[in-house]
Amino acid sequence: MKTYITIVVTFFIVISGFSQMSETDSISKANIKKLKFMVGNWKGTGWMMGRNGKSEFEQIEKIEFKLDSTAVLIEGKGMTNGKVIHNALAILTYDKTKDNYIFRSYLPSGMNAEFKAELIDNKLYWYPNEYVRYIIWQNEKGQWYETGENKRENTWNQFFEMTLDREK
Repeated sequence: MKTYITIVVTFFIVISGFSQMSETDSISKANIKKLKFMVGNWKGTGWMMGRNGKSEFEQIEKIEFKLDSTAVLIEGKGMTNGKVIHNALAILTYDKTKDNYIFRSYLPSGMNAEFKAELIDNKLYWYPNEYVRYIIWQNEKGQWYETGENKRENTWNQFFEMTLDREK
Protein backbone atom coordinates (compact mmCIF):
# COMPACT_ATOMS: atom_id res chain seq x y z
CA MET A 1 0.00 0.00 0.00
CA LYS A 2 2.87 2.39 0.84
CA THR A 3 4.39 1.78 -2.60
CA TYR A 4 1.06 2.52 -4.28
CA ILE A 5 0.66 5.80 -2.37
CA THR A 6 4.25 6.80 -3.20
CA ILE A 7 3.64 6.11 -6.90
CA VAL A 8 0.39 8.10 -6.91
CA VAL A 9 1.96 11.07 -5.09
CA THR A 10 4.98 11.01 -7.42
CA PHE A 11 2.66 10.91 -10.43
CA PHE A 12 0.74 13.98 -9.25
CA ILE A 13 3.96 15.89 -8.52
CA VAL A 14 5.27 15.14 -12.03
CA ILE A 15 1.96 16.07 -13.68
CA SER A 16 1.76 19.26 -11.62
CA GLY A 17 5.28 20.21 -12.70
CA PHE A 18 4.45 19.74 -16.38
CA SER A 19 1.27 21.79 -16.13
CA GLN A 20 3.18 24.68 -14.57
CA MET A 21 5.77 24.51 -17.35
CA SER A 22 3.09 24.92 -20.01
CA GLU A 23 2.03 28.39 -18.87
CA THR A 24 2.63 31.06 -21.49
CA ASP A 25 5.56 33.38 -20.83
CA SER A 26 3.85 36.78 -20.86
CA ILE A 27 7.10 38.74 -21.33
CA SER A 28 8.12 36.72 -24.39
CA LYS A 29 4.59 36.88 -25.78
CA ALA A 30 4.42 40.67 -25.41
CA ASN A 31 7.74 41.09 -27.22
CA ILE A 32 6.94 38.60 -30.00
CA LYS A 33 3.57 40.33 -30.55
CA LYS A 34 5.55 43.45 -31.52
CA LEU A 35 6.47 41.53 -34.69
CA LYS A 36 2.84 41.21 -35.82
CA PHE A 37 3.62 43.41 -38.84
CA MET A 38 5.47 40.40 -40.28
CA VAL A 39 2.68 37.85 -39.92
CA GLY A 40 0.92 36.78 -43.11
CA ASN A 41 1.55 35.27 -46.52
CA TRP A 42 3.71 37.51 -48.68
CA LYS A 43 4.73 37.50 -52.33
CA GLY A 44 6.91 39.81 -54.38
CA THR A 45 10.30 40.44 -55.89
CA GLY A 46 13.77 41.44 -54.92
CA TRP A 47 17.35 41.81 -56.04
CA MET A 48 20.78 41.11 -54.67
CA MET A 49 24.31 41.93 -55.66
CA GLY A 50 26.62 38.98 -56.18
CA ARG A 51 29.90 38.14 -57.82
CA ASN A 52 28.24 38.39 -61.25
CA GLY A 53 26.45 41.66 -60.54
CA LYS A 54 22.82 42.32 -59.72
CA SER A 55 20.33 39.44 -59.97
CA GLU A 56 16.57 39.54 -59.49
CA PHE A 57 14.29 36.94 -57.89
CA GLU A 58 10.69 36.21 -56.94
CA GLN A 59 10.03 35.54 -53.27
CA ILE A 60 7.28 34.13 -51.07
CA GLU A 61 7.25 34.29 -47.28
CA LYS A 62 4.83 32.54 -44.96
CA ILE A 63 4.98 34.01 -41.45
CA GLU A 64 2.89 32.90 -38.49
CA PHE A 65 2.81 33.06 -34.71
CA LYS A 66 3.40 29.75 -32.95
CA LEU A 67 3.35 28.47 -29.36
CA ASP A 68 0.68 30.87 -28.12
CA SER A 69 2.47 33.79 -29.85
CA THR A 70 5.80 33.24 -28.11
CA ALA A 71 7.54 32.39 -31.38
CA VAL A 72 7.37 33.38 -35.04
CA LEU A 73 7.79 30.76 -37.76
CA ILE A 74 9.20 32.08 -41.03
CA GLU A 75 9.25 30.05 -44.25
CA GLY A 76 10.81 31.67 -47.28
CA LYS A 77 11.45 30.56 -50.84
CA GLY A 78 13.10 32.55 -53.61
CA MET A 79 13.14 31.59 -57.27
CA THR A 80 14.79 32.78 -60.47
CA ASN A 81 13.69 31.42 -63.85
CA GLY A 82 11.77 28.60 -62.13
CA LYS A 83 14.81 27.51 -60.11
CA VAL A 84 14.90 27.68 -56.30
CA ILE A 85 17.75 29.93 -55.23
CA HIS A 86 16.74 30.39 -51.59
CA ASN A 87 14.83 28.04 -49.32
CA ALA A 88 14.93 28.64 -45.58
CA LEU A 89 13.05 28.19 -42.35
CA ALA A 90 13.57 30.46 -39.36
CA ILE A 91 12.22 30.64 -35.85
CA LEU A 92 12.21 33.94 -34.02
CA THR A 93 11.90 33.94 -30.24
CA TYR A 94 12.53 36.34 -27.37
CA ASP A 95 15.04 35.64 -24.60
CA LYS A 96 13.81 37.53 -21.56
CA THR A 97 16.96 36.75 -19.56
CA LYS A 98 19.13 38.50 -22.18
CA ASP A 99 16.40 40.98 -23.19
CA ASN A 100 16.81 40.33 -26.92
CA TYR A 101 15.39 38.43 -29.86
CA ILE A 102 16.95 35.26 -31.23
CA PHE A 103 16.76 34.42 -34.93
CA ARG A 104 17.41 30.73 -35.72
CA SER A 105 17.77 29.85 -39.39
CA TYR A 106 17.69 26.42 -41.07
CA LEU A 107 18.61 25.46 -44.64
CA PRO A 108 17.90 22.25 -46.62
CA SER A 109 21.66 21.61 -46.73
CA GLY A 110 21.55 20.94 -43.00
CA MET A 111 23.22 24.22 -42.17
CA ASN A 112 21.69 26.15 -39.31
CA ALA A 113 22.71 28.97 -37.05
CA GLU A 114 21.52 31.30 -34.35
CA PHE A 115 21.78 35.07 -34.84
CA LYS A 116 21.29 38.16 -32.75
CA ALA A 117 18.16 40.16 -33.58
CA GLU A 118 16.66 43.35 -32.24
CA LEU A 119 13.64 45.57 -32.81
CA ILE A 120 14.53 49.24 -33.39
CA ASP A 121 11.81 51.74 -34.34
CA ASN A 122 9.43 48.97 -35.50
CA LYS A 123 12.11 47.44 -37.72
CA LEU A 124 13.54 43.99 -37.12
CA TYR A 125 17.31 43.86 -37.48
CA TRP A 126 19.08 40.51 -37.59
CA TYR A 127 22.79 40.00 -37.88
CA PRO A 128 24.40 36.94 -39.51
CA ASN A 129 27.69 38.45 -38.29
CA GLU A 130 29.04 41.82 -37.20
CA TYR A 131 29.55 42.90 -40.82
CA VAL A 132 26.16 41.91 -42.26
CA ARG A 133 22.66 42.89 -41.24
CA TYR A 134 19.14 42.47 -42.62
CA ILE A 135 16.38 44.93 -41.77
CA ILE A 136 12.69 44.03 -42.10
CA TRP A 137 9.81 46.48 -41.73
CA GLN A 138 6.46 47.40 -43.16
CA ASN A 139 6.75 50.39 -45.50
CA GLU A 140 4.18 53.19 -45.92
CA LYS A 141 2.26 51.06 -48.48
CA GLY A 142 1.87 48.19 -46.00
CA GLN A 143 4.40 46.05 -47.86
CA TRP A 144 7.11 43.85 -46.39
CA TYR A 145 10.30 45.74 -47.12
CA GLU A 146 13.66 44.16 -46.39
CA THR A 147 17.19 45.28 -47.06
CA GLY A 148 20.53 43.59 -46.58
CA GLU A 149 23.68 45.55 -45.90
CA ASN A 150 27.34 44.83 -45.35
CA LYS A 151 29.72 46.98 -43.38
CA ARG A 152 32.96 48.27 -44.86
CA GLU A 153 35.05 50.83 -43.02
CA ASN A 154 32.17 51.78 -40.66
CA THR A 155 29.76 52.38 -43.57
CA TRP A 156 26.76 50.15 -44.29
CA ASN A 157 26.33 49.37 -48.02
CA GLN A 158 23.17 47.81 -49.43
CA PHE A 159 23.51 44.52 -51.35
CA PHE A 160 19.92 43.19 -51.07
CA GLU A 161 16.36 44.49 -51.33
CA MET A 162 13.00 42.77 -51.27
CA THR A 163 9.46 44.18 -51.48
CA LEU A 164 6.53 41.84 -50.87
CA ASP A 165 2.77 42.31 -50.86
CA ARG A 166 0.54 40.60 -48.33
CA GLU A 167 -1.67 38.04 -50.02
CA LYS A 168 -5.34 38.25 -49.17
